[in-house]
Amino acid sequence: MYEKPAADSLRIRRRPRLAEAVVEDVVKAIVTETYPAGTALPPEGMLGDMYGVSRTVVREATMALTEKGLVVSQQGRGTIVRESSGWDMLDPLILGALFQREDGLRYLDNLSEIRSLLEGQMTYKAAESHTPEQLAELSQQMAKLESLIPHPAAYVHEDVAFHDIIMRISGDKLSKAVIDGLQSEALRNHGYSGRLNEEHIRATHTAHEMIFDAIRKGNGPAARKAMRDHIESSWARRRAARTSED
Repeated sequence: MYEKPAADSLRIRRRPRLAEAVVEDVVKAIVTETYPAGTALPPEGMLGDMYGVSRTVVREATMALTEKGLVVSQQGRGTIVRESSGWDMLDPLILGALFQREDGLRYLDNLSEIRSLLEGQMTYKAAESHTPEQLAELSQQMAKLESLIPHPAAYVHEDVAFHDIIMRISGDKLSKAVIDGLQSEALRNHGYSGRLNEEHIRATHTAHEMIFDAIRKGNGPAARKAMRDHIESSWARRRAARTSED
């Protein structure tokens, strides 16, 4: 015989979604320093009123904030915002908020530096260890990119796939996971992607050809340099365009 679920159990299923909405908003408020390090978050009751949720949802949200390293509970003081050195900087919500800060540009600079180092080394590995099948896949991607030069938006989408193929060929799963996590949030930020234009796309494609040629020849050092030069010069162009707009 079917028994209707208790109302309490239905509420429990809904609470995580409510808590996630609270967490997302409070993460942004902490990272953008609406709540600076060392200050206390509003009490549970006040947060519940602010977001229209129960104290249980607020506690679940606070637990998530604690797991991200953003806050710590202190007897007699409440929930205290921690210094940024304690934050989980690879957490998607924290990353997204960092890129939106007034000084978000320096975090995007840092991302470019990390990509240059890690992807450069992965490209070295891809050049030194690729199989004929893997090279054929990369060659097909290059042909697709060339056909999309007049279509910047489509090119950028396939550009991400080009880099993904190289990272997969390298076999360096840990570095790929770091890059994927960092870049997925950065790509949501217009300041990172920049304005799309055919001139930039043609310069990008020339850099891709140099990377592909070095990988095809099995020249690890040249492949690493080509990738690093590409990442650094591409970000320098996008950064300069962003600065001129501000």
